[in-house]
Amino acid sequence: MTLLPDGDSVSRVAGRTDRMGERIMSETYVECLVKRKANPVKIFLRALTIMLAVAFIFLGFLFAPALLVGLLMAVVAYFVYMNAELEYEYLYLDKEITIDKVMAKMKRKRVAQYDMNRMEIFAPMNSHHLDGYKNRNGKTIDYSSGEAKQPEARYVMYYDSGERIVLEPNMEMVKAIKNIAPRKVFMD
Repeated sequence: MTLLPDGDSVSRVAGRTDRMGERIMSETYVECLVKRKANPVKIFLRALTIMLAVAFIFLGFLFAPALLVGLLMAVVAYFVYMNAELEYEYLYLDKEITIDKVMAKMKRKRVAQYDMNRMEIFAPMNSHHLDGYKNRNGKTIDYSSGEAKQPEARYVMYYDSGERIVLEPNMEMVKAIKNIAPRKVFMD
């Protein structure tokens, strides 16, 4: 899997050959990496927990219980550090979107997998096509950068299970999804 330094995407079309040696296109592969906007509270907590961990470890040389508190603060600092710098990687392959959470550019965790056959609608965040879905009481899951841009780059997908999923795909991914479900995907 290729992660680009500028955070854009990689797009490939895979295929197979038939008996005559002609190429048959069967799968579309699009990858997109979105960096989550840094939360100032998490940045402050990261600095605070690191400073407290170092201070209590040094105090631990004088008072033994302080060393235990320092080690506990170091563990807390590790988890705050991992969750302070997030990226989401979207992978579209064969009518399926897989979303991975990349924490501190070191650890990857699969957070969701969506089958495009179960998608109800996929449209930009402020699209009038979403007006009929605004009164739904479903769970909202945000896998975007968390910031509004001009023009709006975030898309909303309503899924079969009642979830409202916020994504920030590139145009290649939107076009690939539109190719398989043209009546459900809007690009206005």
